[in-house]
Amino acid sequence: MTATVRLTTAQALVRFLAAQYTERDGARARLIGATWGIFGHGNVAGIGQALLEYADVMPFHQGRNEQAMVHAATGYARQSGRLSTHAVTTSIGPGATNLVTGAALATVNHLPVLLLPGDVFATRPADPVLQQLEVPYAGDVSVNDCLRPVSRWFDRITRPEALVPAALEAMRVLTDPVETGAVTLALPQDVQAEAYDWPEEFFAERVWAVRRPGADPAELAAAVRLIRSARRPLLVAGGGVHHSRAEDTLCEFAATTGIPVASTQSGKGSLRFDHPQDVGGVGHTGTATADALARTADLVIGVGTRWTDFTTASGTLFAEPGVRFLNLTVAPHDGHKLAGTPLIADARTGLSELTAALRPHAYRVADDYAAEYARGKAAWERGVDACFTAADPDARPTQEQVLGALDAVVDATDVVINAAGSLPGDLHRLWRARSRDQYHVEYGYSCMGYEIPAAIGVGLAAPGRPVWALVGDGTYLMMPTEIVTAVQEGVPLKVVLVQNHGYASIGGLSEAVGGERFGTAYRLPAADGSLTGAPLPVDLAANAASLGMRVLRATTVRELGSALLEARDAATPTCVYVETATADTVSGAPGGQAWWDVPVAETATRPSAVRARESYERQAMTRRRHL
Repeated sequence: MTATVRLTTAQALVRFLAAQYTERDGARARLIGATWGIFGHGNVAGIGQALLEYADVMPFHQGRNEQAMVHAATGYARQSGRLSTHAVTTSIGPGATNLVTGAALATVNHLPVLLLPGDVFATRPADPVLQQLEVPYAGDVSVNDCLRPVSRWFDRITRPEALVPAALEAMRVLTDPVETGAVTLALPQDVQAEAYDWPEEFFAERVWAVRRPGADPAELAAAVRLIRSARRPLLVAGGGVHHSRAEDTLCEFAATTGIPVASTQSGKGSLRFDHPQDVGGVGHTGTATADALARTADLVIGVGTRWTDFTTASGTLFAEPGVRFLNLTVAPHDGHKLAGTPLIADARTGLSELTAALRPHAYRVADDYAAEYARGKAAWERGVDACFTAADPDARPTQEQVLGALDAVVDATDVVINAAGSLPGDLHRLWRARSRDQYHVEYGYSCMGYEIPAAIGVGLAAPGRPVWALVGDGTYLMMPTEIVTAVQEGVPLKVVLVQNHGYASIGGLSEAVGGERFGTAYRLPAADGSLTGAPLPVDLAANAASLGMRVLRATTVRELGSALLEARDAATPTCVYVETATADTVSGAPGGQAWWDVPVAETATRPSAVRARESYERQAMTRRRHL
């Protein structure tokens, strides 16, 4: 007879989660490292009680905003190489719907996070209950159904025994290199507290092997033929390189073949910035060097990339008439993009197999091609030096000089986090990544407010390493609440708060598309009612201090350098506050090296929109479909 143990559904779930592990390349990690939670009537008596019951095996982190808790879990998962993540529990109603943005971010970026929202009563003793959404056409719908389209797996546990298959399927999806993302188990509040006789085998330690599939021999042979026939190949490294921990294998491939390596936002740092084959970011926010190579490439090798519009410059970047694509990816649905030849494999395994298959042919790009991209790389680095260097150290810094000051104090152990605004573009073009995980820019969803909670997650995953959250004032105002959590948890994150009085990035885009920066400045109304008056009288540094951070104010380049050094050594959460000199522009860095398609009004009376439409039509004419 099978041995059983009587527990509530919530207790069984917590005990089950504490016994789940991942393993890859002989390294083992706990799959669910901790649980984040904000409690309300929909989870306090169920999951809340269970977390108290099993506090010795399931660490708990208290959050202030449900979306931020998901961001923290996602940051932890990325820093952990997708081998470990956190769970997030909320009450029903607004607590659950606050998860949606964070879930979308995790799923878009293929990062695992487990969501455990409370749900309305399964038994319906009273209907409706507090915070229940009544849907006239369906009795089985709750607000948690909002999480279905942003989850890679969704289930509602309406009976205790249904938890067994649902929990196992949730773990499978979380650990699948292709399917992973947000996973939601909606938990009706009465079912959470209901007892059941669980088979003890359900709580046995279970190890989920993270696969490294190799390439199909026929696909590998086709890939080798493509590379051998290429005169001007370019490799584009995406986030899959990092997820696979394929950086060393990519380094060997690049050194063996001489093929230059550009990177997407999520792939930046796949090679160190000073590697001879690294030519920097590619696409709309790429370097002039990488984008020039992309325009003339006859073969583009994508490794672990989804080929988003920023990378392809909305279909205008890869201009060589006969260009072909080779897509090395673990995800079959990405393999055929851009009419590419698929090479479906784990990035590390596939690159290793490609290197071995090319070695007998002694394939290497021509010396003149290598010399060409080396000259371009050197010229771009001189431009970066010029952007980073201030002629007057006692002047207010520009945004790129803020990055230059930070560049001067970090080493390979630092992690730099950003997500939205004008900073991602400057970072992609200018930042000198020194290690595989130093560059942490979330640009799949480009979510304002990600940086501070994600920095907490990274700090928990990599204790002892300096973790920097770079935020503009617009992003800071979206979600500063987790500063309190950082103080409570003792995570010594460093926040660089750049004040430029508004949505500077979108202001620049608005100007480019004929919107004249309408509604993008943080300013008082002028006499005509437009937001063009004096800057708002806010003190964000004082706000950060009120939440428990130590704040260092810097007004000049010289003061900024000193403040960053002091913050790096700080053992408590510290904010460096700086107002930039380019308050009314996006930044002084080189502009976009390639186009990005943002449709412009086809008819308008204002001259700015008419001119923008004319420019748009000229650019759109260069767009192509690769067939």
